[in-house]
Amino acid sequence: MLLSALLKLFKFLLYLLLALALLAVWGFLIEPRWEAHREIAVEVPGWRGPPGLKVAVASDWHIAHEFRHVMTIARANAIVDEINAARPDVVLLPGDFIHGRGEDGTTPEDVAAVLGRLKAPRGVYAVLGNHDWWTDGPRFNRALKAAGITVLLNEAVPLPGTPVWVVGIGDRMSRQSDPVRATRSLPPGAQVLALMHDPASARELAPLPGLTVAAHTHGGQVWIPFRGSAVAPHGWPQDRTHGWVDVGGRPIYITSGLGVSIYPVRINMRPEWVMFRVGAPAHE
Repeated sequence: MLLSALLKLFKFLLYLLLALALLAVWGFLIEPRWEAHREIAVEVPGWRGPPGLKVAVASDWHIAHEFRHVMTIARANAIVDEINAARPDVVLLPGDFIHGRGEDGTTPEDVAAVLGRLKAPRGVYAVLGNHDWWTDGPRFNRALKAAGITVLLNEAVPLPGTPVWVVGIGDRMSRQSDPVRATRSLPPGAQVLALMHDPASARELAPLPGLTVAAHTHGGQVWIPFRGSAVAPHGWPQDRTHGWVDVGGRPIYITSGLGVSIYPVRINMRPEWVMFRVGAPAHE
């Protein structure tokens, strides 16, 4: 009896260890590198921009040289190729382009050389995230602009050839966020493509018709069914870290991002880049 019970316990522990080993392989090696390409339609009543405007959103790259940090320069270049192949009209980059503070030798210029390859006829627009500011915000700003990317800091610019505006809000964690200033120059009734790094900035954002996107949360990187993210930054609700979220009465899309931060694992929360198609409702 005792021997039989010990054998059953041994088998249980063996299966448990095997399951944990498989989960570790999945979470550390496979899912963090298995990015999703999502297609999402956005209907804006009375949309005055180009019908079916294709807006690619790619955030939280956390680019590094070392494989253990997941988003190597080679992998980032491959994702840039994927995005370019989808032929977006506009690209929005909501920040956190570098891993950590560049401790492995990655520089803002290295990052800009990758992201500067993104192509879109109506422009590539970025806001800096907290990691970019912690590394060297002014240097990142210069490097990205030199690579042909429009970097916005609490400002709005017209989208070329359209009545639509692009609004970029600064990072909240590094005390750069000022949504009121960002929207001050908008004409009455303006329709926008708004991007921010931290979704908490949307709490101070006036309702704006169009598309609003945020980043920063990574979807928690580990998503637990019926509970939400294993972690969420700075008191943000753990069940509202990914997808469409209502913030102050307005829908914003929080992307899970492409890279990893703090711990190099993803479970049940794939990295992603998203292609939005913005247009008027079908009945209009």
